[in-house]
Amino acid sequence: MRTQSDARLYAAAIAVASGVYSVASAAGERADMMRMGDSVMLVVGVVVIAHGILLITPVAHRLGRMSGPLMIVWAAVMLANQVVSTTSDSMMTSWDGGMLALALLMLASGVIMSRPSEPM
Repeated sequence: MRTQSDARLYAAAIAVASGVYSVASAAGERADMMRMGDSVMLVVGVVVIAHGILLITPVAHRLGRMSGPLMIVWAAVMLANQVVSTTSDSMMTSWDGGMLALALLMLASGVIMSRPSEPM
């Protein structure tokens, strides 16, 4: 059975990877062509990286049970941004498979972290 600290380490890895991907995707757009969704992903990416880093520091204990719900929120924003980006009437774009996969992985991680701890 994995301990909460193992789950926190996995979540940190997922958060940092998702955040780096979000920042890299948004930064890959030319500044004059950056859409609102790219700006959202840039901000979310930075916040998610910070959250992931905090999960491997002593500050993680202060976050307590909030890390799981926060990861669910970050994943929801990433998924919503994909929906908005692919359905905008001015720019039809395709789904970003990497972003979709990382957002779903982050969502699963958030749900796992939000479960009550089982006594050992």
